[in-house]
Amino acid sequence: MNILFDCEDIRDKDPFGPVKTGQECRIRLRVPAGCGAYRAVLTAEGLEDTPLEKGEAEGPYDVFRGTLRVQTTGLYFYKFHIWDRNGDYDLFRAGDGTNMGAGDLWQLSVLPADYDPPESYRGTVYYQIFPDRFYKSGDCDLAGKLRPYTVREFATFMPRARNATDFAGGNLRGIMEKLDYIAGLGVKVIYLNPIVKAWSNHRYDAADYMQVDPMLGTVEDFTALCEAAHEKGLRVILDGVFSHTGSHSVYFDATGEFGGGAVSAGPASKYYKWYDFQEFPRKYTAWWGVEVMPCVNELDPDYMEYILGEDGVVATWLRRGADGFRLDVADEIPDEFLAALRARVKAVDPNDVVIGEVWEDASNKISYSVRRRYFTGAELDGVINYPFRTAILNFASGRDDGASLAKTVRQIAEHYPAAALDCTMAVLGTHDTERVGTLLPGRTARRTAAFLQFALPGSPVIYYGDEAGLTGGKDPMNRLPYPWGREDKELMALYRNLAGLKNAHPALRTGDIRFEKAGDGVVQFTRRCPAETVRCRVDRADGSYSVETI
Repeated sequence: MNILFDCEDIRDKDPFGPVKTGQECRIRLRVPAGCGAYRAVLTAEGLEDTPLEKGEAEGPYDVFRGTLRVQTTGLYFYKFHIWDRNGDYDLFRAGDGTNMGAGDLWQLSVLPADYDPPESYRGTVYYQIFPDRFYKSGDCDLAGKLRPYTVREFATFMPRARNATDFAGGNLRGIMEKLDYIAGLGVKVIYLNPIVKAWSNHRYDAADYMQVDPMLGTVEDFTALCEAAHEKGLRVILDGVFSHTGSHSVYFDATGEFGGGAVSAGPASKYYKWYDFQEFPRKYTAWWGVEVMPCVNELDPDYMEYILGEDGVVATWLRRGADGFRLDVADEIPDEFLAALRARVKAVDPNDVVIGEVWEDASNKISYSVRRRYFTGAELDGVINYPFRTAILNFASGRDDGASLAKTVRQIAEHYPAAALDCTMAVLGTHDTERVGTLLPGRTARRTAAFLQFALPGSPVIYYGDEAGLTGGKDPMNRLPYPWGREDKELMALYRNLAGLKNAHPALRTGDIRFEKAGDGVVQFTRRCPAETVRCRVDRADGSYSVETI
């Protein structure tokens, strides 16, 4: 007989998952009576030991219970220490069970008492748009567009390698013209890749944070887009790129075209301290060594004020109509900056959202030797759920029979605050990955993956064109123009149906999850919230799926 403790069982640990400061966390540990155990404590670095009192036995087990209450936010890793007639020992985690003397530690996140991601973003359906490639309506004034650039025919556009100056010409008015289409999919939030003035077609190299890129239109076009979207019940969030700027920018000004930048004006520039020069002007810290993307010192007071001040970049775009931000490379941005950014967003509107790009388990992420505080520091409302993406693709493609999928989902659900998990952007394809239609070319596999994307916890994100059958490999082939007039109607109907299910069932938006079967190519689970309980099932063999209220 083994010693029993299951952190996913509410009878052993209540509540499930993270707790807030001062909140009671009740613990139950069961030790075989034959061991003669007479004392047990829960122990974690940074916390006082929590004694577990021996109580009434349950069958062949002695039961130890205790209450943990932590007053300081943070991530704590715990184990148990037990005394019995033969001595004493540590008890560790071993997979889903326990092990004496060696193993892993259990994890407990303690959150600020007031941490509360916005309800309106929990379990909502997103539509991600790479603006240059979605739709073009009319022509924009390109007088202020950074050169060189080439604009080619939208409908026949095909990327020529990774040419950053090749444009298809999609614009904000084009997006506005297609709002009915987007809303008709069941979408509630539009996520736009960067729209600020930049040299490249991807615009992750900001030239002027305060301006719309002329290829896309004007600030007035953006405000009009947001107003029209809001009238249709849609919200708009922007890509915030604050770990670096472009080298062709007002701030860095590598070529001197603006005047007053860090390079063109040197130490006299008000932007000089934003950057880390090793040998001025040619040697400096750049994002992953890409010279056209010089890194900024995010904690420089002037930079923080420019981005996060009352009239800074973040507040300005929110007042222009944006409803939040998705933060590029959040794991490369200091915790202090992230916390201040979320505070600024909430000061403008508490219902706006901040989502961070994090590719791993965000609850215990270590970046540049620092344990991150995305949740315990109330820095993000949610992240991008790449662990779910990997698990879904592995199952749908046949590399996993379902067991690994269930394990990944259970682990992330146990590690993340429930509200943050509901706010995670559940992706299958993005501008950074191969398209799901290329990774899963079979219709059955696509249907299986899409169902899980919508049925599992989180906010599903349709990458523009995935619903229409658009395929493509790695960048730049994953950024082809939307195939207007050549859509896969059957696939579009699938996405409309799945979005309809997500919107119709509160349990699919915010319910907990319990797996009933995960193996042999079949996954079945229940999602439960106060309003309802639903059972979800998908069979990989034929892609059949069901959602029933129970």
